[in-house]
Amino acid sequence: MAGLAGWPPPDDWERLRRRLSGPLFRPGDPGYPEVKQGFFTMYDDRMPAAVVGAARVEDVQAAVAFAARHRLPVAARGGGHSYPGYSTVDGGIVVDLSGFSGIEARPDGRAVIGAGARLGPIATTLAAAGRVLPAGSCGTVGIAGLALGGGVGVLDRKYGLTCDHLEAARIVTADGRVRTVSATAEPDLFWALRGGGGGNFGIVTGFTFRTVPVVDVATFALEFPPAAGAALLAAWQEWQPVAPDELWSGMGLAWNEATLGGTFLGPRARMHALLEDLVRRVGTAPTVWNEGVQDHLSAMRSFDDQESRPSAAADRGTYIGTSRMLTRPLADPGAVVDVLTRDRGVRTIVDSGGGAIARVGARETAFPYRTALASLQFLHGAAPEEGGEAGARRSLAAVRDGLGPEFGTTGYVNYLDPEMPDWAEAYYGPNLPRLRAVARKYDPRGIFAFPQGLSVPHSTVHIGKT
Repeated sequence: MAGLAGWPPPDDWERLRRRLSGPLFRPGDPGYPEVKQGFFTMYDDRMPAAVVGAARVEDVQAAVAFAARHRLPVAARGGGHSYPGYSTVDGGIVVDLSGFSGIEARPDGRAVIGAGARLGPIATTLAAAGRVLPAGSCGTVGIAGLALGGGVGVLDRKYGLTCDHLEAARIVTADGRVRTVSATAEPDLFWALRGGGGGNFGIVTGFTFRTVPVVDVATFALEFPPAAGAALLAAWQEWQPVAPDELWSGMGLAWNEATLGGTFLGPRARMHALLEDLVRRVGTAPTVWNEGVQDHLSAMRSFDDQESRPSAAADRGTYIGTSRMLTRPLADPGAVVDVLTRDRGVRTIVDSGGGAIARVGARETAFPYRTALASLQFLHGAAPEEGGEAGARRSLAAVRDGLGPEFGTTGYVNYLDPEMPDWAEAYYGPNLPRLRAVARKYDPRGIFAFPQGLSVPHSTVHIGKT
């Protein structure tokens, strides 16, 4: 059976090792225990048959060909932040893309970025060149997973999702070919890579993005009494959609939290007036009201809340998440907040939508939720003292499935949940049939199949999803 000790034969592994420019780590090799780890500690017991430390695109090709020949599962790892740990495959091959971490800011405003680059170094490098790639604010997240799933961030109401800035991608497909895809070169695959989720269609090794000029950013952080959470949500859902595109906001809701932070790409005085309007709508004064103007890089760092997430260590995490999309205004915000805050272990992060995101059609890219008011991410610690992974999943399921019709069968593919009901429809909506067709075209044998992947394993009949 694939992945068991002795299969593939040792000689085959040695032949693969000799073909690679980068290292090959097998169980028992020095360094294997470290390189097999992703970001989340819950999956440290998984045992890949090998980790390929890819140094060149030819290494990725060799790994894909080897996996296909021996029918081994294969997964790419960029930042390793997959909530279900899909980039650590038991008995399969992990293609570690950390060697593809180059970041080049070109004079024409484009950025060429390797698939192993993280958001922190990307922001720092581009800022030094006077440029910005609209993206998330968590510095350890990898660019590949973020962009391939859409890419929400703190500037996207003004500039759109990260995937909206993608101009070209280099990808190794199941047939071992290296393809550079764009709007004019294999446009069906290019369409799928803008919101179709990481792990599908092949292994992307590099991207070319359009960037925008650096500007100073006005920022704000408001803290309300926790009891004001329902009033905050009710006011916010009327206030944010009619705000100018320059205003983005993110809300934190928990049993002991009702907060709102955000950015404004304009004069601080204009931002202050907008915030005064919100506070009037809430009807409760914030206990903390901070405003400021920062350079872009400092502003992004101020929104990196990795350390505030459940069980987050300095460089790794022990928590899980799931999601829903808010598709229309809530009829009863108080009832929703009651669901969100009932379990003291759950924290909800609300990222505003609208603006430039909504001016792209739902079928123009693979990201389907262009008109959503917000994405909601629900988090719970998974450390043993917090009930472990199983307990965390039970708590999150109660929130995920206890919300009203305004959320429907929805979810954000970058917050994959292995227990998401009707996950394929939830993550891809009306774009699911076309995405499955692209997967069949480029991966007919299911080389890149995984439990929530779009590719279908050759030996199965049922369709999965990322």
